Amino acid sequence: MHLIPDSPFPINPSHCGPYRAKIKIIETTDVIICGCGLTEPAITTDPRGIALDDDGIRFLQGLGLYDNIYTKTCMGNFGFVSGADCDMHKKPILALDYNTTAGVTGHAGFIGHKQPVLEIQMREVMHPSFCSLQCNSTVISLNEDKKWTVVLFFVGADGKTGYTQKHYLEAKSVILEKFHDAFYEETWVALNWQITVPTPQSHPNFPLWHLGYTPEQVYDQFFPPEFRFLCNPDRPAVCGRFGLPADQLWRFEYIIRSGEDGFEMAKPEVMRRIVFPYLTHSGSRYKLSQPVQFPEDCIEVPRCRPFSFSSRTCNMWSKDRVILCGDAAHVFPPSSGFRDAISLSWRLATLCRYQPTQKSHHQILKAWHQERKQQLELSLATTVENGRMVCETHPINIFVRDWYLRFIQLIPSWRRQLQHGQRKTSLVQYRYSAGMPFMPDLNGGLYLPQVYCRTMERKKIKSLFRLFVYLESSSELIPVTEALERIDEWSRREFHSNDIPIILETIEMKDQSKTRSVFQIASAEEFAGSPLCDSRPKPLDYDPHLLRDKVQGRYIIVRPDRFIFASCQDTIS
Repeated sequence: MHLIPDSPFPINPSHCGPYRAKIKIIETTDVIICGCGLTEPAITTDPRGIALDDDGIRFLQGLGLYDNIYTKTCMGNFGFVSGADCDMHKKPILALDYNTTAGVTGHAGFIGHKQPVLEIQMREVMHPSFCSLQCNSTVISLNEDKKWTVVLFFVGADGKTGYTQKHYLEAKSVILEKFHDAFYEETWVALNWQITVPTPQSHPNFPLWHLGYTPEQVYDQFFPPEFRFLCNPDRPAVCGRFGLPADQLWRFEYIIRSGEDGFEMAKPEVMRRIVFPYLTHSGSRYKLSQPVQFPEDCIEVPRCRPFSFSSRTCNMWSKDRVILCGDAAHVFPPSSGFRDAISLSWRLATLCRYQPTQKSHHQILKAWHQERKQQLELSLATTVENGRMVCETHPINIFVRDWYLRFIQLIPSWRRQLQHGQRKTSLVQYRYSAGMPFMPDLNGGLYLPQVYCRTMERKKIKSLFRLFVYLESSSELIPVTEALERIDEWSRREFHSNDIPIILETIEMKDQSKTRSVFQIASAEEFAGSPLCDSRPKPLDYDPHLLRDKVQGRYIIVRPDRFIFASCQDTIS
């Protein structure tokens, strides 16, 4: 595998081969991961990604990065606003409530973030003892041998136009194709604005000062804090704040119609014609005779460019020992790359640790593709459903949609169900096929719900898979600890009896002396009062009994991607 760096810095002293004409050949490493394009030595300042969903939040929490990424507020309600009148303050026909922990991850549905901050934090946890980041490098050729003597696996995470898929695997019949019958493909323009809040000193003639508005109130009037899906039949759009509140960043995305050119539609004069009607309020709103527009000189545009949103996936995600991940494997919704990486990483660790030269990697990587394909189908269904609601243009369909949503929300229980969106039914259960790494007859393939615990004792666990025990009462502790005494032998020392976490719903005082690696389930009130909720959303709709109700097992083995390998009730099983 050849890398051409723009500057001659070493790849990794223990992994470096000969250095000839700025070409370095890596001789003895396990996995090379090729990122997107010419990786810059400095973190990009362009905040492309602006939101993390509950899965992404959970993965960052697992890396210990939650405190560093969290931006003091979740993204709140996602309001679907109907009509062509360009009014962001119009009452939504539907508001999805992402302040709650109604899903299965124990988090609010979305949090805003700045991608540069996320990249900085993730680079800092890339410890040099197990990985080496090489910037300003690109792949110019790939060659595979049969002896596994150079690199065990190569992961192409370099996008749909990167070298790995486009220039290497495409010739081996790995191609992008339509994914599912519900095919979706649109071009949008995404713009980021950096807002400077006007003041009476900087803009003395701004009309709202005379009505008693403060600069902060003006900012809220023109840039509401919560996300809006603008179901405008003339041109659907999405907008909302992101990043830290102090950053005053705003994202606006609008669709490109058939026959329009995305780059033309991203030009400043066209962008202004589309976006500024939303930032120009009718004078009657403030009992004024003239419209009120947010000062244009308070807006800086660091980003405005088209992007394609398409439901395409490669027919294969791996060929021999070359693997595709993220946009290189599929062009699909946000956070899919997160899920690809977390579910691929432990498989690569397994292959490198236990069977680095066996042919089983074909079946292991095929099963990874099959599992991820099932999750992509669920994501696509949600994406298509939201897209239909936002992009509908037929007047009769719009009329039926709006009045149907208004009518069913008259019933409080139905309204609450709608506000939760897909999150209440988001517990993924894989459909088993041969080679998938879980036991379907023992509840395997279920996404493990997350709850929070009060800890009595904390231990680090080093095994790749995790075994834990779930009990309703501490009176069951003795028989369970006795049953675990031989777990070292049964698991070939993968698990150690002293390190098995035991999760309890209730613990009696007389049993506290028997505890070892014991965690007690926290109630919603305890969770709300813990440091985990400092300056963060309170756990609305948090269910502390998710594990008992959904997993229905006492002994549970979990994979690193939070999917259950197997669970059972009795010691024999």
